[in-house]
Amino acid sequence: MTDIPSQTESALAAIAAADSLDALEAERLETLGKKGWVSLALKTLGGMTPEERSAAAPAIQSARARVAEALDMKKAALEAAALAEQLARETIDLTLPAPAAPRGSVHPVSQVMDELAEIFAELGFAVATGPEIEDDWHNFTALNMDETHPARAMHDTFYFGHNQRNAAGGQMLLRTHTSPVQIRAMIDQGAPIRIIAPGRVYRSDSDATHTPMFHQVEGLVIDKGIHLGHLKWTLETFFKAFFEREDIVLRLRPSYFPFTEPSVEVDVGYSNEGGRRVVGGHGDAPGHAWMEIGGSGMVNARVLEFAGLDPKEWQGFAFGLGIDRIAMLKYGMNDLRAFFDGDPRWLAHYGFSPFDQPTLSAGVGARA
Repeated sequence: MTDIPSQTESALAAIAAADSLDALEAERLETLGKKGWVSLALKTLGGMTPEERSAAAPAIQSARARVAEALDMKKAALEAAALAEQLARETIDLTLPAPAAPRGSVHPVSQVMDELAEIFAELGFAVATGPEIEDDWHNFTALNMDETHPARAMHDTFYFGHNQRNAAGGQMLLRTHTSPVQIRAMIDQGAPIRIIAPGRVYRSDSDATHTPMFHQVEGLVIDKGIHLGHLKWTLETFFKAFFEREDIVLRLRPSYFPFTEPSVEVDVGYSNEGGRRVVGGHGDAPGHAWMEIGGSGMVNARVLEFAGLDPKEWQGFAFGLGIDRIAMLKYGMNDLRAFFDGDPRWLAHYGFSPFDQPTLSAGVGARA
């Protein structure tokens, strides 16, 4: 017991001289660890008489308290010094100019989705989303596509295994279009409704103009007294804002889709300039032609019934556009597969600055 004061002073001196957290931890183990001299001294108290214990215990407890306090103070000092050193080493001069080449860019598909949302928001449309893993009722049946429709075939649609079904027994699949979102939106929100539904879709196809995964935007308006004139005006207004030119001319050509009646293909006039297609002008004018750009039509009465709406009270139109396709037209890309190759050179050329937020006032296509 006569060594306790001298051991304490030695321990305090060693703690004060510790120049790293590792050295300080070694001193802690030497004194307060399970085999440290303070811990061993405390264990001897059990074998002492009451008189010896009352004399020895205060000295041991005092040594323990002094050592613990010194350890805490030294640890705080070492940590503060380490933090100060790190802050001094990792300083950033915010007055330096930005790097000449940005380290990343916004993918054209993401940019075009933002452009779509900005334009349609001005027209009173909300953005709706839905699951990419769908069931066959929402993807096909509720859209008036019968059991023998070719789109249901396995060579067109990615199905999950037959044991992958929802609670109602529906077959699960990767959605082939964003049209199921309109069904879910009508069921959830009722009418009137005005939405766009951009997102990824999947089909079993791959070449220069098709990929197994691509992007679509679905548009839906349900209200009273809606007709094809409203559809054409909406699409013309959108394309004028999207391509940032007033000479956009659309042609609605009769077609067939199970979920619309009547159905129309949307063609836009274009010309060839510098080896690329440039949207604008009348398709029947010299040097111009028509290009199919999407499908649309008045929502089929059966689709409204599937969504729980009365077709005698409500009418509406729907349209679908390929986001990747209109991005190619606007920004002069010639191969759809390059969208998904992840080539940094392609992204550096066609990518957008993260600060280039589309606005109608500044121009949705302005590039930083």
